[in-house]
Amino acid sequence: MQVETAVLPAGTRVPSLEEMQSTDVREAFRGLASRTEIGQSRVAQETVGPARSYAPLAEERSRIPPLPSVEVRAFGRAEPKKIIYPEPSRTMSEAECRKGLGETRPFFFKSRFSACSGAVFVQTWIKNNRPVGQSQFVALAVGTIPKNSRKINYKYHFTDMEKTGDAKTSGLKITIDPKHPKTWPSKVKIKQGGNVPKSPTFDVLKSLKTFPHTATVNAGQGSKPDDRVFGVYEPVITLTPPAGYKLGGDLTGKLFMLPPRWDAASYLPNAKGTTGKPATKGSAAFSYIGFLKYSTKAGSPEKAVSDHIEKAFKDPLNTKPTNADKNIPGATPERSLSRLFHNKKRHARNRAAAVRTCVKYWGKDYAKGGMECDEFPFASTYQGAAQKKDEPTAPADNFSVLPIPKTENGAGGTMLAQFYEKYRVIDGMHSSPNKADDAFIVVIS
Repeated sequence: MQVETAVLPAGTRVPSLEEMQSTDVREAFRGLASRTEIGQSRVAQETVGPARSYAPLAEERSRIPPLPSVEVRAFGRAEPKKIIYPEPSRTMSEAECRKGLGETRPFFFKSRFSACSGAVFVQTWIKNNRPVGQSQFVALAVGTIPKNSRKINYKYHFTDMEKTGDAKTSGLKITIDPKHPKTWPSKVKIKQGGNVPKSPTFDVLKSLKTFPHTATVNAGQGSKPDDRVFGVYEPVITLTPPAGYKLGGDLTGKLFMLPPRWDAASYLPNAKGTTGKPATKGSAAFSYIGFLKYSTKAGSPEKAVSDHIEKAFKDPLNTKPTNADKNIPGATPERSLSRLFHNKKRHARNRAAAVRTCVKYWGKDYAKGGMECDEFPFASTYQGAAQKKDEPTAPADNFSVLPIPKTENGAGGTMLAQFYEKYRVIDGMHSSPNKADDAFIVVIS
């Protein structure tokens, strides 16, 4: 259907979109506009793996929702309480995406399996060398990953599609080209699906509103260990005006950059895939830092662990071992932790170094009365107590140990193991946060 446009007399001022819009729409639009630089790639600050070095980091940190607390279920007097770490979110609506991005955030993710970003495009219409109208639209894309799936589902949303003056949007073609400009390894076959329209017009998109796109990488194409594939997903939008018009403003742009990852780690869920279909082994995820939540709230099963880690972050100089330069990592994306799985001997050295330190400061009987030696960073990370032995350039004694009740130490360990599994944390391979294939931080509440 053709959209009627008003031809304005010469010299008539074209009302701006801001003047035409309601306050609510204008504020939402301004929020996206203030944070977006069309045509320039940006990487979320929380990105890990090879994609982190693909483009400059975003100026603002991504927004994440409040983290859920661990669940403790009682199964009767004869059975112990069971600790259940929460499942990660795998869904996101358009409204959640918009609210999550807010006024200044470049990216929003609810978990490693649910993320979104977007951009705003504004055009000035020019005819006979004078401005005659304006148009705008907001493009959002939400990426979600089902449990134990190698398929990433993207859903595009075109919203706030407005125009004023002689803007012939019925002839404005908008080409959406979902791209994976970079993968590691470089030769990876990505199966793409969905229903991305071919160069629809502004008016068609306004009517369509939303459409899907999918990206799948079969197992067996990645690097060792764990059959790892990393990538960059960066759709490009290009605008083509109808005959007789020129456009000023945002004519082409890279919508956003999300960092997909695929793996088939033997120590994570779906390691064998569907029977008879080896290509389905493993799962996809987004290469974002994981957030492990511990609570200091009274009654929390891991409270002693949480208290210990909180002190390690806030008051490291008063933890053991003594070290006047101690600055323990694990609290921020810039100084994150990396899981240590494949090097069993290094894991054992971390634990042995922690126990020796407990013995040094609390004696050989430190475990009497149901106590255990708790260490942070965890022995299952590259930043554990023996890091200096394996990495000579690493700081010495940059960890903390403390005897705590065995039951609470066990609860913390159970939560950590479930977090690794449910959030698909792979061996980080590198101890440096800027080079790690995977990483996580600990959030104390």
